[in-house]
Amino acid sequence: MFGIFKKSKVNPDLSFIGADMHSHLLPGLDDGSKSMEDTIHFIKELNSLGYEKFICTPHILSAVHPNTPQTILPRLAEVKEALKEQNIKVKIEAAAEYMVDYEFEQLLKTGEQLLTFGKNFILIEMSYLAPSPNIGQVIFDLRLRGLQPIIAHPERYNYYHFQFNQYKQLKEKGCWLQVNLLSLAGYYGKPIKKVAEKLIAEGMIDLIGTDLHHQNHLNATKQLATDAAFYKIIKDIPLKNRMFLD
Repeated sequence: MFGIFKKSKVNPDLSFIGADMHSHLLPGLDDGSKSMEDTIHFIKELNSLGYEKFICTPHILSAVHPNTPQTILPRLAEVKEALKEQNIKVKIEAAAEYMVDYEFEQLLKTGEQLLTFGKNFILIEMSYLAPSPNIGQVIFDLRLRGLQPIIAHPERYNYYHFQFNQYKQLKEKGCWLQVNLLSLAGYYGKPIKKVAEKLIAEGMIDLIGTDLHHQNHLNATKQLATDAAFYKIIKDIPLKNRMFLD
């Protein structure tokens, strides 16, 4: 499917990604899905595009989305039951998207349970306004605990756009980088799309996530999946998403 396309539009097929490791599909936990009905709808639509597994990652941000394993895991169980009742055969798990802030740094020090996926992977993000001043220490502490940090949507951190070396430093510290499909769709604007494509061209992207929150995100994802130019951009990325299918 990664040949030279003569047409601008192709049949959507995201099965080469297989596992979506960044989404906000668990209902009522953050600014993502608002209801079980929406959750089931989103999962069915993404499954029709080729996704086989969903690793849901609700925000954990103490002042806004104060989620914990105690709020997330029971909701995951509810979604699993709803999928079973409707005979929708997909795999679904839950982790979290942790904001790197003072509270998260303190959480690391207490040794409390962290929501990870795969053998040892953890998804972290920073504010869109400014980099987390403690990002270096947090990465060090995570790796000290045997965890593999994944930086969510680095292309959306505008403050790094003219400091591209900062992305390289994150890689040198041992982080994986995950780009959003929506960024490649131009959903957040041309500058973010351009940086996402540059990160891909530089061979720095390990994973792709939908970061899906709502119907507009789904619409943009479906539209992108019909764009032949999108497949040409990503055809040479050694994506690691499918390693999470087991």
